[in-house]
Amino acid sequence: MASTKTPEPEGLETEEVDEPQELEKLESEVKEMSEKILQYRASLPDKLKDTFVSLLAAQRPILPEGSEPGTSGDPNPDAGRVTSNIHGDEDQETIEKIRLLKDKISSNASSMPVVLKRMRESGAYSEAMLQIVERRNDQPDILILEF
Repeated sequence: MASTKTPEPEGLETEEVDEPQELEKLESEVKEMSEKILQYRASLPDKLKDTFVSLLAAQRPILPEGSEPGTSGDPNPDAGRVTSNIHGDEDQETIEKIRLLKDKISSNASSMPVVLKRMRESGAYSEAMLQIVERRNDQPDILILEF
């Protein structure tokens, strides 16, 4: 018996060749995407933190010195004092920078009650606005303003 070879369709061979190439291409794309995801996971928290710190610094209220009490009830008990063991060989510039840093920290800490109060008021205002919007959606012809 003579063996006869059944002819295969022409497109089948190219599909078999294209499948491994396409598979390799997809695998390389997946690998690139996973590397990007890992990179974002590594860098995104720092970027978010920096952005958040920058936004907070830009929105920090300027309060007159001594206007808010410190945690003990005394107005800024440590303001202007430098309590550290700096030896005489340190220059005056470093001492001044440390003093300014401590003053800023003290000022920021003493302004926290005001900031928290404003945050709470803002949250309450947002809740009131959401309720207004919900009421308006329920009754589209009436706008009710209550505060």
